[in-house]
Amino acid sequence: MNERTASRLRDLGAFGLAGFASAAVLFSVAQLASAFFATSSAPLVAMGAVFIDLTPPWLKDFAIATFGTNDKLALFVSMGVIAAVASVIVGLIAKRSFAIASGCIVVLAMAIGGAVLSRPDTGLADLTPIILGTVASLIVLRWLTRLAAAAWAHRPDGDSGAVSGASRRNFLLGTALALVGSAVAAGIGKSLATARNVADAARAALGLPPAKVLAKPLPGGVQIDLAGMPPFVTPNKDFYRIDTALSVPRLNPADWSLRVHGMVEHEFTLSFEELLKEDLVESYLTLTCVSNPVGGPLIGNAKWLGYPLRLILERAVPKAGADMVLSTSIDGFSASTPLEVLTDARMALLAIGMNDEPLPLEHGFPVRMVVPGLYGYVSATKWVVDLEVTRFQDKVAYWTTRGWSDHGPIKLSSRVDVPRSFAKVPAGNVVMGGTAWAQTRGISGVQVQIDDGAWVDAELGAEASLDTWRQWRYVWDGGTSGNHTVSVRAIDGHGVVQSSEKANPAPNGASGWQRIQFSVQ
Repeated sequence: MNERTASRLRDLGAFGLAGFASAAVLFSVAQLASAFFATSSAPLVAMGAVFIDLTPPWLKDFAIATFGTNDKLALFVSMGVIAAVASVIVGLIAKRSFAIASGCIVVLAMAIGGAVLSRPDTGLADLTPIILGTVASLIVLRWLTRLAAAAWAHRPDGDSGAVSGASRRNFLLGTALALVGSAVAAGIGKSLATARNVADAARAALGLPPAKVLAKPLPGGVQIDLAGMPPFVTPNKDFYRIDTALSVPRLNPADWSLRVHGMVEHEFTLSFEELLKEDLVESYLTLTCVSNPVGGPLIGNAKWLGYPLRLILERAVPKAGADMVLSTSIDGFSASTPLEVLTDARMALLAIGMNDEPLPLEHGFPVRMVVPGLYGYVSATKWVVDLEVTRFQDKVAYWTTRGWSDHGPIKLSSRVDVPRSFAKVPAGNVVMGGTAWAQTRGISGVQVQIDDGAWVDAELGAEASLDTWRQWRYVWDGGTSGNHTVSVRAIDGHGVVQSSEKANPAPNGASGWQRIQFSVQ
């Protein structure tokens, strides 16, 4: 290795490390300070939220298909990697010109500040964390680059070894202090944010009022007795989560209110205390994400407690010509729901409970919407704080502006849960099972096709309601050894057979028959 190459590696190691440490200080100090301001004042949260806002449908589909419900974690990791690479480059620039490196940091801080101010829950005061982080970062970068320059400066005298050795120890000690301090600051910031937020404590202390109308008891046989089948009622911890909130909003129920306005005769605001006093009802309902691919996991069934949205709208009295309700979350997300869907006989709820406990924070605590028959992106607004009665021609919702349909009726769908794709099963009778759904229409039949044979009827589990999924089971007694396939299709309560036409999730939901391969041994 020649001297020039060795020098470049030293620069990359020393000044790159200095840049990385200064970036760690920027983000950790800002994270610590953000505990005293809006959640969106944290740099990674603000930048991630803006990235999600700008995400085209095809990239959203790719992220969900690739990472599933870990898509937000993948985004944070990606941003962290990009920030790390950029910080190393800034450190190398600082070796030659601290002024230019400082300018790069300031430009980054301005971009982050713009992202912070773009969030609906922030103001000028919420720029304080990024300002403090930027100042701390510039100080640390200046300090570490000077130590690095002193440690690896060329000395012509023969006695420079001891001096440079001490300087290098000073640099490494300074870098370690910066990194350890960053970790401590980030940890304290997280702890402070948790301690200062009362949402967790409020949820834990909340006693749900009894429902005025109880959900009908589940009939025997809704659950197919077969290993590997999902539970008929999805536990809260396993319920899928797809939304645009990088950091879960933590709302104090005492501060929550719902504004109902727009094309109505009577505008009003409803508090959480007032909502608890209403005649609440229970209902089992299966929710489905529009991003769910054919045979995908983004679906869950739960028992919900809430107040019928049709009664909210009856109180408001929509004006003639109104055909849509624009629901908005505290984090700025919005959904366009047809007015007729929220005013007919279906059990569309302003929900406060999920499976006999208050809504989990990540599922919309304290209040969210659940609407039978529509994909979540046009109906299931979490952390909902605003209902505007309007018209489709006048207003557009969050995903509508990104190329998705403004109406999102759930498509008749089915999937194979057992056996899993590419599973190996023993010879003899092969027992298969799965789920099918067509909310508001119900499931009247499920058919399976082994290899390229005839379609045959499967055994159906009991039906809980038209708004929940239905499980099925089929025993194949021709389990000869080798590779085989099974396809599935459902028939809804109106006799309509599930379409074989293949469609991607965008712009209004996936369609097609699921076909999996398995082998008999």
